[in-house]
Amino acid sequence: MTPRFRVACVGAGYFSRFHLEAWRRIEAVELVGVADVVFEAAESTGLPAFSDLAEMIHDLKPDVVDIIVPPEGQADAVRSALDLGVKTVICQKPFCMSLTEAEQIVEAAEAAGATLIVHENFRFMPWYRFIKKALEEGLIGTPLQATFRLRPGDGQGPQAYLDRQPYFQSMDRFLIQETAVHWVDVFRFLLGPPVSVYADLRRINPVIAGEDAGIVLFEHENGMRAVFDGNRLLDHATDNLRRTMGEALFEGTDGTLELFGDGRVTHRGFGADYSKTLSPADTWDGFGGDCVCALQSHVIEALAADTTPENLARDYCSVLRTRDAIYRSAETGSKIMLADSGE
Repeated sequence: MTPRFRVACVGAGYFSRFHLEAWRRIEAVELVGVADVVFEAAESTGLPAFSDLAEMIHDLKPDVVDIIVPPEGQADAVRSALDLGVKTVICQKPFCMSLTEAEQIVEAAEAAGATLIVHENFRFMPWYRFIKKALEEGLIGTPLQATFRLRPGDGQGPQAYLDRQPYFQSMDRFLIQETAVHWVDVFRFLLGPPVSVYADLRRINPVIAGEDAGIVLFEHENGMRAVFDGNRLLDHATDNLRRTMGEALFEGTDGTLELFGDGRVTHRGFGADYSKTLSPADTWDGFGGDCVCALQSHVIEALAADTTPENLARDYCSVLRTRDAIYRSAETGSKIMLADSGE
């Protein structure tokens, strides 16, 4: 018999819809309730609704608590779940308000004997799982360079982000803190941990408090270089600007893998004048190739098999160290060695 896990969620904002929809499709999960400080928001999910997290956990006794709130509320929510005996907690990124706070929460989870996972879902996008396998199989020989061009096209004008996530406008740190952390983790997943970063960040749209464009150069242990080239005002060729949010190249001694905005991955052998499609265009209508469900399914499968899931919070702290180093590089105009940042 398939084991069943009782899952309760905290937060009923914009992105929670993707979590809830995904949990409902996982056979081994029983989605039992939602808590939100705005009771009407929790009630609108159609699940048993609570305005108090502690009350929800006491009444429902979930096996897993999924925290889908902004960073300022994450630490308190995790602590509450731990204090009430929850042994598996998933928390949305960027994960707490600072590296120090994140490390304190990690220590609290470990002291409680709980598994704390960060919901960093981009590495679970099907094209990145495919690219990971292709790199491991040596399809492009020795990888030498990777580039991702972030081009979601949603950052122009005074109304930028207001229809979906209006708090983006007031974030003092925006492009890296909110968005580029996804590719900090993706590059780490695909290429291994970076050893240094160099960043040039800027703000283009004057209604945005933080940076909305920039270039970050990552140096990896194997000599590989990766470039994150992000600009939220520009777009790319696709029917859905939020599917891949941009385009990527992975280049090696024997060829190149290219990711397109439709989720398609092509391969061109070194010296060849044509490319072959290896992974077809994405057909998922929802977010990011169904990466939310892929991550959540991975967690449940790990729990059922008593194995270690990806994205443990302690490991994810390295993403936060890299994030902080990127901002320090932009502020100082210098290359930052990650050993200096505690990586």
